[in-house]
Amino acid sequence: MVIERTSVGLDVHARSVVAAAIDEVSGELTQRRLGASVEEVVAWVTGLPGPVAATYEAGPTGFGLARALRAAGVRCEVAAPSKLQRPVGDRVKTDARDAVHLARLLRLGEIVAVTVPTVEAEAARDLVRAREDARGDLMAARHRVSKLLLRQGIQYAEGKAWTVAHLAWLRRQRFELPGLQVAFDAGYDAMIATLDRRGRLDEAIAQMAGNSEFTPVVDRLGCLRGISTLTGFALAVEIGDWTRLDGRRIGSYLGLVPSEHSSGASRALGGITKTGNGHARRLLIEAAWHHRPTYRPSSPIMRARWDRAGAEARVRGHAGNQRLHQRWLAFQARGKRTVVANAAIARELAGWCWSLAAMT
Repeated sequence: MVIERTSVGLDVHARSVVAAAIDEVSGELTQRRLGASVEEVVAWVTGLPGPVAATYEAGPTGFGLARALRAAGVRCEVAAPSKLQRPVGDRVKTDARDAVHLARLLRLGEIVAVTVPTVEAEAARDLVRAREDARGDLMAARHRVSKLLLRQGIQYAEGKAWTVAHLAWLRRQRFELPGLQVAFDAGYDAMIATLDRRGRLDEAIAQMAGNSEFTPVVDRLGCLRGISTLTGFALAVEIGDWTRLDGRRIGSYLGLVPSEHSSGASRALGGITKTGNGHARRLLIEAAWHHRPTYRPSSPIMRARWDRAGAEARVRGHAGNQRLHQRWLAFQARGKRTVVANAAIARELAGWCWSLAAMT
């Protein structure tokens, strides 16, 4: 049902905004190319016949425009780009056409909106994603160092890689050729710098996880195996408002449900859809592996986490840990491939996380 008189579609770019407004009363279509200034866009939108609703696609420009429009009394929806309906035969794409298309979808109520986080929540999300970037950079830096040594026929065979002993062994490596030594030193220095950067981010996350609006959720998520402080904080920040989901939909929201192509009497299931938040999905996939070994509630680590949560969360977490381990045993008894079984465990783990995070 259309509530507002004017529906506005905004095609937002770094240096310009193309706007299209549809007046429900007169049917008039108004188009305008504006600058990137938030004040200019808000002034133009609020000058239209009201009440006004506006929408634009989520993207690298962030949520500042949405917050400004809402503060000015305009209902603003930030559209999920992957959920926008587009005509199959449409082969012409311009900024102006995109703006009109958004305005029409908003007028019909066909916009699937993403949650606009608060400024504090967005800052916490940036911190978590900076740590994720550091993790990827560290993996790449380690790969470059190890493969440079491998090309020289040098391998570490004295224990696990990337331990303190391994780093001491790396520092002792010397080469006769100056170019090779410089290349190794550059790779090693980059790896150490990235390792230090990740450590600083870990400290900042641990501090924020212990004293912020996300602390209660992080403490409750920690009642499940595989959900450490870093993982729990990242899940809390990435998903944000857990109450908008439920135990059934969260697996689909994170892309952990099987893809399907069925027609008539045939039904074909494929791999997981991998839609939604890839960072949260990866964290749950990794956490699911922790439920494969035997569950020991007396573990000091688990007891320390339980002490930070309430009694209801402890009982719920204990039940989830038992259930997920039994699921692993059932999959192993059936001979299910481990990676397929782990994806199924991760999907159920997402539901247990929701049940803990949504507690009041």
